[in-house]
Formats: sequence, C-alpha cells, structure tokens
Amino acid sequence: MTGTFRIEVLAPEHDRSGFACGSDPLDRYLREQASQDMRRRTSVCYVAIDSTTGAIAGYYTLAAGSVQLTDVTEQMAKKLPRYPLVPVARLGRLAVSLNFQKRQLGAALLWDAGQRAMQAGMGVFALVVDAKDDIAAAFFQHHGFTALSSNPLTLVLPIATLAKKG
Repeated sequence: MTGTFRIEVLAPEHDRSGFACGSDPLDRYLREQASQDMRRRTSVCYVAIDSTTGAIAGYYTLAAGSVQLTDVTEQMAKKLPRYPLVPVARLGRLAVSLNFQKRQLGAALLWDAGQRAMQAGMGVFALVVDAKDDIAAAFFQHHGFTALSSNPLTLVLPIATLAKKG
C-alpha cells in the first residue's frame, strides 16, 4: 500500500465533507449518520486518515450482532455450542475514497476490523458482513469470507481463521 495511514475512531475534528467513494449511500452515511450511531452506541466508525493530507481515505463500521446457527456451514457449526444464535462482530460498512482506491486500503481496513473484533474482549465467533452487491461479495470472498446459507450476500469469516493469518 502506498501512502501512510492511521486508523482511528471517527471524531468531531475529522472533516467528512469531501469524502466520496462512488456510492452515495456510503458517502451520506459518513457525513450524516455515523456520529449519531456512535452516540447511540449502535456501532463504532473507524476512519483511515492520510498522514500527509489529513483527509479521510476510508472508513468502516463495527457493531455487535448475531447469526442463526443454522445459517453457518456445517463445518463451522460443529465447533459451536448448540445455541440458536451465534455471536458475531458485524462489519456494517466499508468504503474507500475514490482518491485512495487501488492502494489495498480496503484490505487494510478489513484486516483492522478483524483485529479489533478479535480483541473486543467479548465472545465473538466471526466477523460478518452484508455485501451490497456481487462485486463487494467477491472482494470479501477473496479475503476468505464464505456466504451464509440463508443469503449469498451475507458473508462470514471465523475469528479463528483470522487468528491463524495473524
């Protein structure tokens, strides 16, 4: 990845006005909703800050969640207790500014999200994401995620798999 970035929690001093990733809903979320969600404690938004310009180069959100045990693969399920719901960390959004795309920043943000989920200090079996389309799903599958049986756009990556890559 060219350039140097630091990843930190979104703060009031971060200028979100110029962020544009090519997806209006993702741009609008960062500008208008992310701070509210953080105040309500429904998710946390992490931003990648370009060390040279101070611009937000990308962001992702994390929240606690769950998936049905019956939706994970049989191989995953056999390692889990037979509770109906499996605790997960949900990657709600992931976006990279058009000015910073094609630099592996999306992969770095995904890796950072996985590390934070692993170190959350609570029981989390996997990192889960709802991909917005087939292109996004392919990105996550490239990074080791597998689709849940109930929805091919909901993908899961066990924390144990992340720990092995670490």
